[in-house]
Amino acid sequence: MPVSPMRIVKIVSSFLMFAVVSVVAGVLVAGLFVPLAGLSGATGQAAAGQLDDLPAELETPPQAERSTVLLGNGDVLTYFYDQNRIYTELDDIAPEMITALLAIEDHRFYEHGALDLTGTLRALLRNSSGGDTQGGSSISQQYVKMVLLEACDLDQQCIAEVIRSDGPEGYQRKIKELRYALALEQKFSKDEILERYLNIAYFGNGAYGVEAAASYYFSTTAAKLTLPQAAMLAGLVRDPNQLNPVKSTDAALQRRDVVINRMAELAMITPAAAEKAKRHGYDRRDVRPVRNGCVDSDYPFVCDYVRRTLLQLPSLGATPEEREQTLNRGGLTIKTAIDPDTQDLAQRQLEKVVGPKDSVIATMNMIQPGTGLILAMAQSRPVMGDDPKQGETYYNYSATPAMGGAEGFQAGSTFKAFTAAAALQRGIPLSKTYDAKSRMDFTGSRFDSCSGPVTTGRFPVKNSTAAAGVMDMRRAAEQSTNTYFVQLALDVGMCDIVELTEKLGMESSTKDLPISAYDTMPSFTLGTAEVAPMKLAEAYATFAARGVHCDPIVLREVTTAGGKDLAVPDGNCRRVIPAEVADAMNELLSGVMSDGTGRPARLDGGRPQAGKTGTTDDNYTVSFAGYTPEAAGVAMIAIDNRKVPFRKGSKPYRSKGVLGYETDTGVVLEGSGGGDAGSLIWKPTMERYLDGKPETDFVAPPRDLEAGALVELPDISGLSIAAAVERLEEAGFTVRQVRRHSETVPAGEVIGFSKTGGQARAFSTIDLYVSDGPEPAEPQGDR
Repeated sequence: MPVSPMRIVKIVSSFLMFAVVSVVAGVLVAGLFVPLAGLSGATGQAAAGQLDDLPAELETPPQAERSTVLLGNGDVLTYFYDQNRIYTELDDIAPEMITALLAIEDHRFYEHGALDLTGTLRALLRNSSGGDTQGGSSISQQYVKMVLLEACDLDQQCIAEVIRSDGPEGYQRKIKELRYALALEQKFSKDEILERYLNIAYFGNGAYGVEAAASYYFSTTAAKLTLPQAAMLAGLVRDPNQLNPVKSTDAALQRRDVVINRMAELAMITPAAAEKAKRHGYDRRDVRPVRNGCVDSDYPFVCDYVRRTLLQLPSLGATPEEREQTLNRGGLTIKTAIDPDTQDLAQRQLEKVVGPKDSVIATMNMIQPGTGLILAMAQSRPVMGDDPKQGETYYNYSATPAMGGAEGFQAGSTFKAFTAAAALQRGIPLSKTYDAKSRMDFTGSRFDSCSGPVTTGRFPVKNSTAAAGVMDMRRAAEQSTNTYFVQLALDVGMCDIVELTEKLGMESSTKDLPISAYDTMPSFTLGTAEVAPMKLAEAYATFAARGVHCDPIVLREVTTAGGKDLAVPDGNCRRVIPAEVADAMNELLSGVMSDGTGRPARLDGGRPQAGKTGTTDDNYTVSFAGYTPEAAGVAMIAIDNRKVPFRKGSKPYRSKGVLGYETDTGVVLEGSGGGDAGSLIWKPTMERYLDGKPETDFVAPPRDLEAGALVELPDISGLSIAAAVERLEEAGFTVRQVRRHSETVPAGEVIGFSKTGGQARAFSTIDLYVSDGPEPAEPQGDR
């Protein structure tokens, strides 16, 4: 049969290419055919001289591996990767996989050097004859090419240069690869090269390496691959896209059978075993997709918080870009503190109260006092996505903006705790009293900011509860009396309050308005700052830990692929307020649970507990911050400013706040921190979490912080009313003027005060008796 001119050209071209490559690279000498054999003879020495001009060693950086994020119980939360790869040693790969790969790619791998001359010649003859093309490259040559492709890092021009096979550039590439392959076989053993090959090879569907491929296609491990499974994977290496068993099952099975037949032909398996293996089909239900990132994880916002924390760790790299590369390519094992049972508790309780499509948002956050470990971080919109109509969001409503959060929420009267703590730290006891009228105007009041005395602008305040009149700090906290706490804040000074608030871990979520900027705003004590719920839980956990503040921790451990532990945040636990001050705070807030606005949220069974309610103007936000010595939690329900008017059932609801709003779950909100956030979310979540855990009592505070220290009474003899009031107030007492008749002291002068014995409790209220003159005589009746 005549030979066509095109075929003649193809034959000549193929052999010419082989000849050129052979001569230039020295492939006819023993060094390329016999492992580790030296070059010899004049021809070999000349070829070696030419090879010397080429790169002597292939850089083989560690292969990219996926990082695994684990929950507290060891379950996988997600993976992060550029390439889905789990590096596996050769001893942990099924023998069937190794023999299948060698059969179809390079069965003489352990016999030849960097180049398989027999295989190369056979491929040239086969390709030039017009039949199916065959690869003549050895395992070592293929590995070199894979390394060069991976080094391109998706650079398309680089990739094109690596895979180019025609023309002078193609010949030069082949020569370069041969030189690399020779150096490779001199540096690594055959087993080491094969191990690296099986871990770098791409098997399609994002699976790099045989371990990831075994998991993806068969839900198994590389060690447990069966003969038909191994043969299918070995057949994918040539063209993983066209032979994809998920999309092209028939083509993949045909290719698998080619591999099996080749194994039988080489006597690697018996004909009977081959026929049995080929009878197996492929079940797509075995496919196990591997999540990458947070969107598809079980807890996407917890996952995102973990990711953002990792990208701040210096131990992962000097820059955010280096840290992200370590995360996506470093094969890290990341153990988090999140207990899925606790997380599910919080999530399920939220879902009973507020739905993802509601016009309100609910969150529940829990922290372990004394360690900072985050126990739960849940929100009523748990799905990460960009379809708000389906209740999806990319905001983590629990976190600060830097950690993926939104603009934050006003926490209302939960901030009164910070004013109380600052007062106690200055020695002002729980017995401190004020006349807290239902409405008071503090316009023009003077107080200390961090930069000096400040006078308030217009500042009228009214109480949100019916409580009014003279009361101490306990009663004011129980009834959340605004006018009491504003008076207390003015006396303490806003500088002390904001500084202590920052020490407790609070941050403002409002850009360019840090907590320190509120030192000129007495309304801060009423909770006007926009903050993240998790930060509020962090602050209240400090009270539960008797004044020891810990940064929130979501990571327990990070380990490299090589088993090295990397430094992770340890909570930086440190004392920020004296233990006795925290003890007094715990007593103060315990009263809120037993006799105050927090009573609807009170835990059953009498377990020691403390908390504070918070409701903002017009009920935009209702909050409850509560704790036991074992756990601190914050529940919050807030309107979504982007969704108005609200719905009340099927009807539009145009109230500004949550009061009266009916959620998709059928709950009608009361607009109460204790009744909504406290009783519906915080209480059932905490009760289930604490069930079976031992109880711990709060420590009783010292007498001085309960009733005030005994101090000497100042001498006010001969002083005018104004001077007497000033001297008593300078001594720390609250003065209340009481008019009395006196036969001996002229009207308008000081008679004395209510305390006797020369001493009184600091910061207590003293009645200053002022003369009203003699008691008028009884009128004489008509005689």
